[in-house]
Formats: sequence, structure tokens, C-alpha cells
Amino acid sequence: MAKLYFKYGAMGSSKTANALITKFNYEERGMKVWLIKPSIDVRDGADAVRSRIGLSAKAHIATPDEDLFTEYGKNSDCDVIIADECQFFTAKQVDELRRIVDELNVPVLCYGLRTDFLTHLFEGSRRLFEVADSVTEIKTICSCGKKAIVNARIDSEGKIVTEGGQILLGGNDSYVAMCHSCWKRAIAEQKK
Repeated sequence: MAKLYFKYGAMGSSKTANALITKFNYEERGMKVWLIKPSIDVRDGADAVRSRIGLSAKAHIATPDEDLFTEYGKNSDCDVIIADECQFFTAKQVDELRRIVDELNVPVLCYGLRTDFLTHLFEGSRRLFEVADSVTEIKTICSCGKKAIVNARIDSEGKIVTEGGQILLGGNDSYVAMCHSCWKRAIAEQKK
């Protein structure tokens, strides 16, 4: 029986690397993977999924108005769907992935962030928490050694940013994973 999986973690927790390793494992067993990502994420090229450790693969790019159930119909020979940066999918698209699992019995593995730089849920993540069969945290650590849960946005001087739009694409130059107490402490120290 197929399931909808949500595997989330803070920045730097190797979500994309895990997605690409999982893709490799399916393909090594002769299975066909439909790798997808939202069109908003163009950091590594329009149709590429790339991890910080150097793994990469071509992916189908889904625009916010694209019906993923219908699009999957064009790729119906795939045995599994792996979605990267799923926090950027719309709630409707997450429901379409859910429909693929329920009606077509195809497993869907979604990888992404839980929250933004202000600890607010992304639309896609919120919906995945609501409808996924399995929710798993991919853990990473703060510089203090505690579990990191905050995707702290930093400016060019390394200071914590506490206002701005929810979406700002970036990597280690724009974000650092922190535990909640270090994040709050850094913000308080900056205000002094």
C-alpha cells in the first residue's frame, strides 16, 4: 500500500541529499522515479536538483498552477514520486500528490523545510503535516550542539534577519540552522 511521506528538516540537514540517494536506490532496483520540484527554486538551474555535497539530477519543474495529478498521468510509468523543496508547493498540489497515493497507489516522498526564518509554517509543509501518512524529521545541529529547528536568515554581516518576505532563496550565505534558544539569544543581543 503506497503512502505519502513528509521528510522535513532545518537548513543543512541533508534533505536534498537524502532525496537523491533515495532516487538512486529506487533506480538501482530497476524502478522509474519521477523527480519533481517547485518552479520557484531555480538556485541550481531551472530543471536541476542539487545537494550541497555535490549530488544532482534532472527534475520536472512544477509551476504553482500545475495540476500534479494530471501531470503524473503523462509519467504514469513511474514507480515512485520524489519531491524536493516541497514546502513551496501549494496546498492544492499537496492534495494532488495525496490523490496520486490514494487513487493510483504510487508512493510519494516529499522532502522540505518545516518553517521559514520566523518559524512560521510554509503552505506546502502545513498541508503535508495535515495529510501525510508518515512524517519524519531529518535532524541537524546548532553550533551549540543542540538540535537545530530554526532556519535563521542572516544578512551579509552575519546578523539575524527578523523581517521580510517569507521566501528568499539561498544557502549557507543566507541561512544558518540554529536551536531556538540560540536564535532568540542572538536576536536579543543584536537589539542591545
